[in-house]
Amino acid sequence: MLLADEVGLGKTIEAGLILKEYLLRGMVKRILILCPSPLVTQWQEEMQNKFGEIFSTSAEGLLRKNPEEFWNQNKIIASFSQARSPQNAEFLPKIPFDMVIVDEAHHLKNRRTKNWEMVDSLQKRFLLLLSATPIQNNLIELYNILTLLKPGIFKTEKDFREAYLTPGKPKIPLHPEQLQALMREVTIRNTRAMVNVRLPPRQALTLIAEPTEKEFDAYQELSSTIKTFCENHDSGSSMTYHHFLSSAGSSPKAVAASLLRYSLKQGSPWTELHEKFRSLPPNKKMLILHKLIQEHRDKKMVVFVHYLETLDMLDSFLESHGIHFTRFDGSLSRAQKDKAIQQFRDEVPILLCTESGGEGRNLQFASVLVNYDLPWNPQKIEQRIGRLHRIGQTQTVLIYNLVTRNTLEEYLLKVLDEKINMFELVVGEIQSILGELEEEKDFEHLVFTQWISSREETRETAFDFLSEKIMHAKKQHDSAKAYDEELFGQEFESL
Repeated sequence: MLLADEVGLGKTIEAGLILKEYLLRGMVKRILILCPSPLVTQWQEEMQNKFGEIFSTSAEGLLRKNPEEFWNQNKIIASFSQARSPQNAEFLPKIPFDMVIVDEAHHLKNRRTKNWEMVDSLQKRFLLLLSATPIQNNLIELYNILTLLKPGIFKTEKDFREAYLTPGKPKIPLHPEQLQALMREVTIRNTRAMVNVRLPPRQALTLIAEPTEKEFDAYQELSSTIKTFCENHDSGSSMTYHHFLSSAGSSPKAVAASLLRYSLKQGSPWTELHEKFRSLPPNKKMLILHKLIQEHRDKKMVVFVHYLETLDMLDSFLESHGIHFTRFDGSLSRAQKDKAIQQFRDEVPILLCTESGGEGRNLQFASVLVNYDLPWNPQKIEQRIGRLHRIGQTQTVLIYNLVTRNTLEEYLLKVLDEKINMFELVVGEIQSILGELEEEKDFEHLVFTQWISSREETRETAFDFLSEKIMHAKKQHDSAKAYDEELFGQEFESL
């Protein structure tokens, strides 16, 4: 089956519902989900949070330590690049999967690629393909996808060409009605027009906080220390270093807490860095937030914060200024969470919220979102926005991104906002763009690498390189979307 819904209509959720139904009926046990590398973690979180299904992923250490054991698990999410790699090719074709789900299935458009050959070689009872733009260049790509879904449906590509392609014009169907009927056998496609999804606009603004000299020096020293350790091939701590930089983009209090825990084990230079950040006052983002609260007294505001130390700091700040708010985080019981949402809706103007706390909650009665700290994963930013900008929202959604100058987050926003206008994209579209990158590592790792591998004077150039890659991915996505709309929006409008 091919799920070809337009971007933002929930193909991942549809796939999860289908999978869950098959699991409950006892029809499937061994499941493989394939997707581009940047989407592996997203799929894992969606399956766990929305369907209660725990999957192992190719991003985990088991694949490197024991490939055979990894591939013989019952529930796996893997990147295309890992699945098609030579070291894994010997295991995959031998495993009898009950269901294989392939996201961004337009990566299978060419049957001469390793992606297509790898999926074709798998033993599979059920195959589910997901793509908002399954046909990107010509109708031969449809033949390649149909051959995976219904092996033997055509004897040869020549048979398909003679039956369905206008001679000399491989993008134009010869018999649209017949091709439409053929596709209806294996395709489900919903459009935004069909489901009447019309949302009010959203507007985004980046607000830059100027660091003090001490704050700037501490951040630069943290960056250079991490760079030194990474250059010495201390890759085993890369996630820890990632955490340090990310927390430093949130608040001095957050990074000081992270450094303290690490310095107790590792000592110098982390102890000295901890002392530097510990002595810093709250940065100026707090003053910017206070000003925003005064400007939007008549609106409901959600302040998203990733780090609990920063959340505690804002909690104390708002309370000391007599500002009414409620707090929502993962430590609350279900009853406490329900009460917090009720208070926010009916009594107080501000909700301090973490990602884990806000998961699955609909906050469309609020219209102002403040990203007090900024995830490096664009999909997590989009998830925050999606809590407010969703069906039921009646007001323009205002998004404020707070970043400190000369931090990684400032450079990240230049890529996402200035280069690809992320905050104007349809919800779900950033996932498709990232899926075009075809990178071995996820986007967060790419951002971290660009920052650490460059010096202050070359950082602009390093992030320009990343900008070019993601802009190229967006152009590919836009081109495919245009052809898809032309093809499905006319000849196949009743599909």
